Amino acid sequence: MTDVKQHKILLDEGEMPTRWYNVLHDLPTPPPPPLHPGTGQPIGPEDLTPLFPMALIEQEVSTEQYIDIPEDVLDVYRLWRPSPLFRAHRLEKALGTPARIYYKYEGVSPAGSHKPNTAVPQAYYNKQAGISKLTTETGAGQWGTSLAFACAQYDMECEVWQVRASYDQKPYRRMMIETFGGTVHPSPSELTAAGRAILAEHPDSTGSLGIAISEAVEVAAQDPTINYALGSVLNHVLLHQTIIGEEALLQLAKIGETPDLLVGCTGGGSNFGGLMFPFLREKWAGRMSPEVRAVEPTACPTLTQGTYAYDFGDTAGMTPLMKMHTLGHDFVPDPIHSGGLRYHGMSPLISHLYETGEIGAVAKPQSECFAAGVLFARTEGIVPAPEPTHALAAAVEEALRCKETGEEKVILTALCGHGHLDLPAYAAYLAGTVEDTSWDDDALQAAVAEALTRLPQLS
Repeated sequence: MTDVKQHKILLDEGEMPTRWYNVLHDLPTPPPPPLHPGTGQPIGPEDLTPLFPMALIEQEVSTEQYIDIPEDVLDVYRLWRPSPLFRAHRLEKALGTPARIYYKYEGVSPAGSHKPNTAVPQAYYNKQAGISKLTTETGAGQWGTSLAFACAQYDMECEVWQVRASYDQKPYRRMMIETFGGTVHPSPSELTAAGRAILAEHPDSTGSLGIAISEAVEVAAQDPTINYALGSVLNHVLLHQTIIGEEALLQLAKIGETPDLLVGCTGGGSNFGGLMFPFLREKWAGRMSPEVRAVEPTACPTLTQGTYAYDFGDTAGMTPLMKMHTLGHDFVPDPIHSGGLRYHGMSPLISHLYETGEIGAVAKPQSECFAAGVLFARTEGIVPAPEPTHALAAAVEEALRCKETGEEKVILTALCGHGHLDLPAYAAYLAGTVEDTSWDDDALQAAVAEALTRLPQLS
């Protein structure tokens, strides 16, 4: 197992973790609670029942350290889990770095990303509660694809509102969702009051995840047989993703490695938290001391430039108020190719950890990220989705720093999905037509400043 030419570190199906890890149990300080938008008071379980089954609501507020994964969910997981951990030997050689780079590859799932890790249990618990249909939003389409796949496993309907910019950029995602049995609408749409209101004011709107959430929530809230499913941000979503980090810990232990740096891209926070939380548990227990770094796009720099405040998770203001890093619930980011990172807010758990100094964050322009993605494809043979190229760019940056210092750091990153359905984005990069949006851009700062003036006012 110590052969330097070993590329894959694998687990057998029998070694797959059977519990999700709940970081709420071990947080040094508890995060602020979500609030009811009408009363300004902490929400109770009954406030969430119009959208979620009680099993997920209980997971959302649980402080138990571990939650057992139902056997039926484990059985679906076994279609692709455990996922492989790779040593990036060829990338290391191309960079000439003494650093050792590992990547946990979630692109082996049916949807080609990490998203089924939570889509499957969400569909399972809703089916157990008698729900027949789930609505949701999607950006790049990986979450919509994942939920459509999960609903197919439990004979449920799935209706997806996809951000218009991504709907137009990524038609094959729509086709994949439909192949799995889902229905897809571009957002904003004429099908909901929220969508019609946006289109009345902005007929050419490129959409946003916040708008798409409003549309999906509106439809679910009107029918007791329909629930809403969210692909990121919420505690139970990040909980389900921790199987990634739990597997990675077992895989690194097989070869006697301990990471010095963990890097992951952040949109809403699910892929990032899924890998990082189990390692933070080990760090807090004194068993390792890695640095943890979130990487976001400069066009939507939620952690690095956002305000830590209570805000809505959606544009129309239908969700509970969450204390998070936000650019303003009606901020519409530029239509960059990393559709999964175009979210105005950040997971309350990730935001809390950033506020308390447990994690760091940087923002990267998309041209630097695509350059890292192309290098990775030409060395490791996997075309990454635009989202994890942000993490790859930070990993490459650190590896080159190690080349200068001679440090033999162990870098672990989350390659949360492949980019086979994102090739038009690579075509744009290779053709030199990709444009970067910097925080120094006056229009971006003005748009964020304006959106922040409409944050909810709490008494």
